[in-house]
Amino acid sequence: MRIIGLDIHRAFAEAVTLENGACRRLGRIGMTRDQLAAFAETLQSTDHVVVECTGNATAVLDILAPKVARVAVANPLQVHLIARAKTKTDKIDARVLAKLYAAGFLPEVWIPDAATQARRRQVTRRKQLVKSRARLKAIVQSILHAHLAPRCPHADLFGGKGRAWLRAQVLPEDERVAIERHLEEYDRQTAAQKAVERDIAGIALDDANVRRLMTIPGIDMVVAVGMMAAIGRIDRFAAPEKLVAYLGLNPSVRQSGDGRAHHGRITKRGSSRARHLLVEAAWQTVRSPGPMRAFYDRVRARRGAHVAAVAVARKLAVLIWHMRTKDEDYAWGRPLLMARKLRNLELAAGHAAKPGTRGAAYEYGIAERRQADRAQAEQAERAYRRFIEHWRRQNKKEGAGAAIDVRH
Repeated sequence: MRIIGLDIHRAFAEAVTLENGACRRLGRIGMTRDQLAAFAETLQSTDHVVVECTGNATAVLDILAPKVARVAVANPLQVHLIARAKTKTDKIDARVLAKLYAAGFLPEVWIPDAATQARRRQVTRRKQLVKSRARLKAIVQSILHAHLAPRCPHADLFGGKGRAWLRAQVLPEDERVAIERHLEEYDRQTAAQKAVERDIAGIALDDANVRRLMTIPGIDMVVAVGMMAAIGRIDRFAAPEKLVAYLGLNPSVRQSGDGRAHHGRITKRGSSRARHLLVEAAWQTVRSPGPMRAFYDRVRARRGAHVAAVAVARKLAVLIWHMRTKDEDYAWGRPLLMARKLRNLELAAGHAAKPGTRGAAYEYGIAERRQADRAQAEQAERAYRRFIEHWRRQNKKEGAGAAIDVRH
């Protein structure tokens, strides 16, 4: 068996081969499809290829995988022999990859299937459009600030009333023209975002797991699809703690010898997009009644709101693992709220509206029905608060008893 190590760059890849314990340089290979395909033809069906995880590693894998026995993708954060090497060249990096794989010490990453990769790209496109639209709003606000314009009295500066107010402000002509260009670009990107969201909603409608995650208050279509794209197969994680660590929501730990273990901030390893989605969902989840809000209030009283929101995000990750593993919906979900989410999902996917007809989400607009829908979740929240209060009293009693035993 030969092991081929590839150190990938944007324009080329450095290749070495490891066979019978001896390394030999194969030279540089151009990073185009034609050049990689030509290189793949020179490989044997029994070869094993090792590459480092980069932005174009998936495309390299698609070209080389049919021609060899296996393609392994290394985790660059864990290949310390490369990251901390004193002498570092492309040839050495490729050789280290090949030797680590031969010794069985190569930390590999999971390569998602084509559907999961497509989901990740769609979620990334939407995030890029959201950030770009926010940037355009910030530019317009900076223009208004520079020319001493008052604060906009309307909630949305780029809405109908906000634009009418914006055009009535006294501004230099060149700034007025610039604002009009920014408004046009904002409208174009808004249309593009709606098109991307329509594609995402079409995926979500056909995925039972996405709809299952949406039963959690605070998790909408974007968060559910983003989490499904980040997680992939749930059986990759043997326990919920594995998923929490994968998302970087577990606390860092430092301990040496017999010394005390010190726990610090979260590690922030793994997908930052998925972690941000969960934290955003946590802020929305705690606005709805239920055990999550009671848990948030308990942590916030000791550690503050931001730490509490991250703690809720970690709880959501554990909850998602159990729901995906057991194929169960959220126990304290709200049926009317879920019906409204599903109807919004259908509209986002491009389904035709039916004015004058009462669908499954009609009752959500009735205050009495909506309050009845919240009642069960409120009861669960009260039960959680009672449980925590009983637990605290019990711990105090046990602590006092232990103190007496020590004194006597």
